[in-house]
Amino acid sequence: MTAPVFLVEPGRLDAVAPGDVVRLDGAEGRHAGVVQRRTAGERVDVVDTCGVRLVGVVASVTHEGVDVQAQDVVREPAPPVRLVLVQALAKGDRDELAIEAATEVGADAVVPWQAERSIVVWRGERAAKSRARWLGTVRTAAKQSRRAWVPDVAHALDSRHLAARTREVVEAGGAVLVLHEDATEPLAGTALPDAGDVLVVVGPEGGIGDDELARLTDAGARPVRLGPHVLRTSTAGPVALALLATRLGRWS
Repeated sequence: MTAPVFLVEPGRLDAVAPGDVVRLDGAEGRHAGVVQRRTAGERVDVVDTCGVRLVGVVASVTHEGVDVQAQDVVREPAPPVRLVLVQALAKGDRDELAIEAATEVGADAVVPWQAERSIVVWRGERAAKSRARWLGTVRTAAKQSRRAWVPDVAHALDSRHLAARTREVVEAGGAVLVLHEDATEPLAGTALPDAGDVLVVVGPEGGIGDDELARLTDAGARPVRLGPHVLRTSTAGPVALALLATRLGRWS
């Protein structure tokens, strides 16, 4: 069984070497010591959310936190191709279900998209609270899947700004793939770059509007078909990312 993962802030593990002791305090310390009741001698991993993984054992548990002694420190490089899920805001918790599963299958970043047909609207205080909830979702999913990298969560983009982001990505050598049921190009065979961002765009429950699709394709996006079936907005993105991760050799 793989070891449980606990998070510390980026940079916290930069100077750590085998034999050093790192303290988990605050919420992570309580989670390790009180909720999971970790005891001395148990194997745990501590990650800094940016690719550094401390492989260690619990040295001691006190009211101040959990001390972990490093057995090894592994630096996991960022992949040359970044998989980015652009997830349209959706009613209920379907958008959060999408980013949770996407994180578990390997998304490197997620972008909330205020699509024209999105029923949910992020504005003002609600936008800040909703993004904070997404940040919590991807952190929890990264811990669940034992990842050393926690995906970035961008601020929400409307369709105009998404088109601008699309143009930037394509001009930099990346790709923007819009999942669309009327597309003829299969995702399984679409060309992928050797480096840079690959954005996977998933629409809301009502689908992507014709004007939105035209704006994105004019900016360089490519409509692609995931498969023979139409999936929910909560499942299309994770399935697409799993397929791309396999093609990129991440699951080999």
